[in-house]
Amino acid sequence: MKTSIPVRSLAAGGLVAAAYIALTLLFAPISFSQIQFRISEALTLLPVLSPAAVPGLFIGCLGANLLTGQPWQDVVFGSLASLAAAVFTRRFRQKLWLAALMPVAINAVVIGLMLYAAYGLHPYISFLTVGAGQAVVCYGLGVPLVRVLEKRKLNFL
Repeated sequence: MKTSIPVRSLAAGGLVAAAYIALTLLFAPISFSQIQFRISEALTLLPVLSPAAVPGLFIGCLGANLLTGQPWQDVVFGSLASLAAAVFTRRFRQKLWLAALMPVAINAVVIGLMLYAAYGLHPYISFLTVGAGQAVVCYGLGVPLVRVLEKRKLNFL
């Protein structure tokens, strides 16, 4: 039985969302606070491969933040930051290293400001620590993930 493109895209987005939630929950101790390495953020490079990953990342981040009881600022603005990062990652998909910069820069600023608003943490330190953790995950895990998926032609998205 052949499935239509919208059904396949919806299913792929759901897989991305589920993987994001699962990875965030699995690595919860290092996924939150001022110094964080949210392993699930490696998936923010998947829009390079398919637009179906964009809504999946938004829903995944929203779900992970809700399931772990994050403050409303993180639920709303953290999820919107993931959506913006996914959109810009898709936009710059032709240059993987530039695409990977999108979630790093957007999350550094948005999550840095959210940590200030929700917890009173110093915003500039938060920009640096969140950005550094995001860079480690996106460049250290996300870029290799995309390269492996491209090389193996594993186009489930």
